[in-house]
Amino acid sequence: MTTATSTISKNIKKVNQSFSFITWKKEQVKKGNILEKPSDKLLTTWYAEQLVKGNIVASKKNIQSAKRHLKDLKRQGTEDFPWVFVEEQAHRPVRFIEKFCKPSKGDFKQLVAQPWQHFVIGSLYGWVHKDTGIRRFREGLIFIGRKNGKSTLISGLSLYSFSKDGENGADVFLLANTKQQAGIIFDEAKAMVKKSPKLRKQFRPTRDYIAFDKTISKIEPRASDSEKLDGLNTHLGVFDEIHEFKDYKLINVIKKSRGSRKQPLILYITTAGYQLDGPLVKYYDDGSQVLDGAIEDERTFYFLAELDDEKEFEQPEMWIKANPNMGVSLDLDVLMDDWEKDKRTPEERSDFITKQFNIFANGSKVPFIDFKTLKKNDKHLDIKELIGTEGVAGYDLSDSEDFTSACIEFPLSTGEVFVLSHSWIPRKKVIENNEKIPYLEWEEAGYLTIVDEDYINEEHVENWIEEQAQKYNVDIITYDPAKAFRLNKSLEEKGYNTQVVRQGFVTLGPALDDLKHMFLDGKVIFNENSLLRWYINNVELVKDRNNNKMPTKAGRYRKIDGFAALLNAHTKVMEKLVVPSGDGDIGVVSMADLMK
Repeated sequence: MTTATSTISKNIKKVNQSFSFITWKKEQVKKGNILEKPSDKLLTTWYAEQLVKGNIVASKKNIQSAKRHLKDLKRQGTEDFPWVFVEEQAHRPVRFIEKFCKPSKGDFKQLVAQPWQHFVIGSLYGWVHKDTGIRRFREGLIFIGRKNGKSTLISGLSLYSFSKDGENGADVFLLANTKQQAGIIFDEAKAMVKKSPKLRKQFRPTRDYIAFDKTISKIEPRASDSEKLDGLNTHLGVFDEIHEFKDYKLINVIKKSRGSRKQPLILYITTAGYQLDGPLVKYYDDGSQVLDGAIEDERTFYFLAELDDEKEFEQPEMWIKANPNMGVSLDLDVLMDDWEKDKRTPEERSDFITKQFNIFANGSKVPFIDFKTLKKNDKHLDIKELIGTEGVAGYDLSDSEDFTSACIEFPLSTGEVFVLSHSWIPRKKVIENNEKIPYLEWEEAGYLTIVDEDYINEEHVENWIEEQAQKYNVDIITYDPAKAFRLNKSLEEKGYNTQVVRQGFVTLGPALDDLKHMFLDGKVIFNENSLLRWYINNVELVKDRNNNKMPTKAGRYRKIDGFAALLNAHTKVMEKLVVPSGDGDIGVVSMADLMK
């Protein structure tokens, strides 16, 4: 390790340790900033100020979150802003955690919350309604790298909320995707109780719950695969590692169970992950838009710790952006050694980037595109503008008892393409739903048709293509010949120009490369169709000895049928040269016309 990297490590450790309560209080007293008995109550706002001033390295989104806090402080007392920030209420949970909660692991005698934890806890508990005193935030997303004291934070807040939050029957649920994961965080909370003599006297830990008999409250673990999920009355619900969730089943149960509570709170505390079409990505996107000011949500708090740019992968001094507990629960020297080793192996590199740099990644060994690239293609277009426009159809029949997909790909005068995609699935598959795939959400959005048949009849695809052909100029229909003889024959007899696309490296490789470049340039418009996005995320690449590529699915349940239909269409779309027509209208000029 070089002297430079050693210096970085020591400086970060020094910075974080100097921000502990005890040291900070002593400094403030000496400087005269605190005239009374040393107090910690100012740290929530102080931390926000330091981020905005650039004195503490933080992600762009967390700087935005700090600006939001400071802006809201100025809005207090205005007619259109009913919330006030109460320092005492902000600090109360932190004081409880530091005074009563003992670390269950490691050689530590007490918990000392770090400034970022002050900001998170203080924001969640300090903002209240100016008239009723009810908490402002009903939900919060704490998005943070691995080993940043997440379990300790969950355990401490859980113990505070079911005993000191001023409500009877304050049930707390520790939630995860599986019973095993939920059990891990529950066991951490029990261990914290057993380690603290004062908490042992008041709380009664059992195998299945922790009871606080004084207020008839309890802490319980629950999971998506728990046998019983009804009858809950949630005061605090904490979701651990929500990146593993594929659907909203447990989330919806918890949200519906808080109706009778005065000030319920749901927290999602997680690192990034590989489930790119689950609830986490949706909540992360919502948070990004709220912090950008694009949408308004006064009742949800966001703390999004992540690296901002791939260049920062090789800048260890920036890693604190995703790991605000650096120097406390994380050692930068160790992380740098791990990165030097892991980055040489694709699978380990991907895991490190996801879990330590806190950046969403495709879990495939060789993904088609990454999450960041896909997000570039977020443009929307009114499909009515394309009526009469030339497009190429493609379809993939796949197995008759599984997904079947079709699409129309339109080359645009802007150099972009628009993709209209649709799929079909038998209801039997939906009822079974062993994969926890959100079929019903996709059907409601209009991306999927669930048919009341045991298999997908080819007529569904044929009818859909004919419906589109009545609106758009479908000049070519592409298909995989393996299973399409009857459908292709029928389309040919109706006068459609059908063209076979052989499923091989030589045929699909160039189209795959071209389509990837279009995604990299942000030129694929699909109106953020979540089903098509799921297909794209599932694509893994395989190569032959000549480095030609073919798409394959990343796992048994990771379907790519919609992508296969798109790729078939793109083999012909890529042959078209698209140029602006001069008057701004959509137009397509073929290579033959250009050469005249």
